[in-house]
Amino acid sequence: MRRPIRIAMAAGLAAGLFVAGGLGLFRALPTEPGSGPRAVERDALVGPAAPVGSIDAAIAALDRRLTVAPDDWQAAASLGIAYVQRARITADPSSYPLADVALGRSLRIQPHGNGDALVGRSSLAAARHDFSGALRWGSRAVAVNPYDADAYGALGDAQLELGRYGSAFRTFQRMVDTRPDTASYARASYVRELTGDVGGAIAAMRLAYRVAAGRSDQAWAATQLGQLRFGAGDPAGAARWFRRAARLDPAFVPADAGLGLVAWSRGDLDLAISRFGAVVARYPSPEYVGILGDLQAAAGDRSAAAESHRLVRAEIRLFRANGVDTDLELALFEADHGSARAALRAARAEWRRRHSVHVADALAWALYANGRYREAAAASRAALRLGTRNALFLFHAGMIQLRLGDRDRARSFLADAIAQNPSFSVRWSPVAARTLERLRGRSS
Repeated sequence: MRRPIRIAMAAGLAAGLFVAGGLGLFRALPTEPGSGPRAVERDALVGPAAPVGSIDAAIAALDRRLTVAPDDWQAAASLGIAYVQRARITADPSSYPLADVALGRSLRIQPHGNGDALVGRSSLAAARHDFSGALRWGSRAVAVNPYDADAYGALGDAQLELGRYGSAFRTFQRMVDTRPDTASYARASYVRELTGDVGGAIAAMRLAYRVAAGRSDQAWAATQLGQLRFGAGDPAGAARWFRRAARLDPAFVPADAGLGLVAWSRGDLDLAISRFGAVVARYPSPEYVGILGDLQAAAGDRSAAAESHRLVRAEIRLFRANGVDTDLELALFEADHGSARAALRAARAEWRRRHSVHVADALAWALYANGRYREAAAASRAALRLGTRNALFLFHAGMIQLRLGDRDRARSFLADAIAQNPSFSVRWSPVAARTLERLRGRSS
């Protein structure tokens, strides 16, 4: 899937783009499996990508290979990575234990110098949100092959999710230096976004799009550009990228989800619900089901919303049963829709494991839901420490300051949230707008 000529052309832009050290997390890069049993890419991915049939075909080919050559450690490693991809493509975590078995088999056969299986182990741990485990496996992968860009990607992802930002940025720089391609540019984009440089994030993702190999990879990068545009409050620009992604790969679910959010932002609730209903039918992730529930609630269909929210909880239990840590997702969901106490338990458990800005924001919001506003303010400051222009983070900060009685700071945070993206949340954007209008009215 690599294109050396195009990557070499893009490499000349890398030095200027990354002078500040802002690199980024690889979020969902799809691959296009070929016909052979080694076709599965190691830099495995975080969201729905190639059609599940393609991954199933690769798994079947690898199974056949291992039947006739049971000591083929490379095929076993590829099989493990294929199972990780399948779980992500289908939102069905039951493939993770199968990945665990295959990767363990590869390492038993070839315990030394087996970079493929080590990167696969790190990817599996990250998919299960075991980022300490991902760090250990990624460190071993880098030690085995210090010239493997995928190993640096796996290690940097783990460092980033653990909140070790300085280390992550340095690791990603090594990745870019080793192989400037879609994977490394995508990580560059995410960290630029994370540190508040949305323009830089878009520029890096354009590079990722430019060097993408194959229509599925292009669709993924186009969708990321749509999400960046939407997060920057530009639904028209977002829609153009989402439509382009859908044309490139009609099976790519996130593009359809993006178009659903654009429809909602334009006030077309019926179209948004229709789109998300179709999305959930194909890819029932907790995130998409949760958004569908919020859309249904906004439309006044409380029964349908409650059913969607019950499904979110059931999916979270399914993921947990298959070894996935879901405390971050549970904390945010329960703080918004359910038990404040459960939200705080989950947020504190996740904070004990890692100190990323996303976990800090979830902890802040869970503390807010429990009326612990001073503690919430401290956690919110931690969430914003990188300069992130995340409208939801800013909204949370504003509501916390309002509860502390600091109306000026509340007004400033809420104004920043709405200026960044007036459609940042189906559930909370209307609350932010009403609260800001009330605060401005009182100050006039």
